[in-house]
Amino acid sequence: MLFVNIAFRNLRRHWIRSMLSILGIIIGVFAIASLGIMGNSINLLVANVITDVGDTLVISPHVAASTGFTGDPRSIVEASLSPETVSRIEHVSGGNEVIPVLQGTSELTFGDEGGNVRVIGMNVDDIPILLEVSDGQMLRQNRPGVLVGSILADEFDLRAGAQIELDGESVRVTGVLKERGYAADINPDFGIVVSDRYYGDHIGNEEEYAFVIIKVRDIDQIDAVKEAVDHQLNRREKTVDIFDSRDLLAMYQDFYDQITVFLLAIGGVSLIIAAVNILNVMYISVTERTHEIGILRSIGTLRSEILRTFIYEAAILGIAGSIIGGIMSAAGGYAISVYAIQAFTAGTTFGENVTVFNLTSVAYVVFAVFFGVAISTLSGFYPAWKASKLTPIEALRHE
Repeated sequence: MLFVNIAFRNLRRHWIRSMLSILGIIIGVFAIASLGIMGNSINLLVANVITDVGDTLVISPHVAASTGFTGDPRSIVEASLSPETVSRIEHVSGGNEVIPVLQGTSELTFGDEGGNVRVIGMNVDDIPILLEVSDGQMLRQNRPGVLVGSILADEFDLRAGAQIELDGESVRVTGVLKERGYAADINPDFGIVVSDRYYGDHIGNEEEYAFVIIKVRDIDQIDAVKEAVDHQLNRREKTVDIFDSRDLLAMYQDFYDQITVFLLAIGGVSLIIAAVNILNVMYISVTERTHEIGILRSIGTLRSEILRTFIYEAAILGIAGSIIGGIMSAAGGYAISVYAIQAFTAGTTFGENVTVFNLTSVAYVVFAVFFGVAISTLSGFYPAWKASKLTPIEALRHE
């Protein structure tokens, strides 16, 4: 306890230098923890936006330059799948749900507002497999009407029962869809969903499918279904691209891991700079107190006790800076995450129900605090070791 008190006394005696060292640790810990929290919050946001869970196959017309990913802009070409192709897909689907999808554009008019919107056409029996309504009801056979995506409905203040115009023809909104977020198959939040019959009568060709969705009931069978479709349709030549929704999740996870490492590296550099500052401070402290060390050694103070005294000083600086930095990063990281999510989701409702602070965020704070204490203590080890190696005569002769 005596040597802890000596360590505190020396830090108080050079309090400006000590405060600057603590400030460096605070900045480093804050950088690591807050950037980690922000990265985790973005992860939670994307996990909320990506709604599929890896049970989906999307079969689309083969495009020479495409990766097979439905979000790839190279996939946007004038190509379609015929009813015969859809029948062949159903034949090898293993009894899983096969959902042909029509896709086009139409001009929406509501009051004095309007613009072009994406229109998705499906069999009315297939719509409930993929989508849910938050207001109104689903489409039914032989009943005209459309379903409006959640974000489009918010933008135009549309509700179930409203009358809109598509390409100049009045049609009733039977329901507003629940927000679905970005998915591997269809993304109706900004669009309109209609029956395949309505699509054929008013939008485009009912027999030119943009792509086909297979919802696999048993995820363990997804590779077998994928292989069967590929063998059936691409046996002689490449006619379709098959996108596995697990690929989207894998790409996202790889991207998140890279972002997390990058953010933590930035924070780590800040903390290492602070540790170098502590190393410098401790080295100066040893030089200034060489005569004092000689007096302590001459009255019987052990080398290990001298070593512990200087390590205590470095540890005290690290503990004080890390705890303060941890508290600040918990608050600052939360604020940064909220701001980042608001910026990323401006004009949408994707981030409304996203939790930006969870156990993983707490883990980043704990990690940053322990890392700050550890690196501060280690940075003081060499000056402490150097001080402990001084003989009483060498130390007393020092000016």
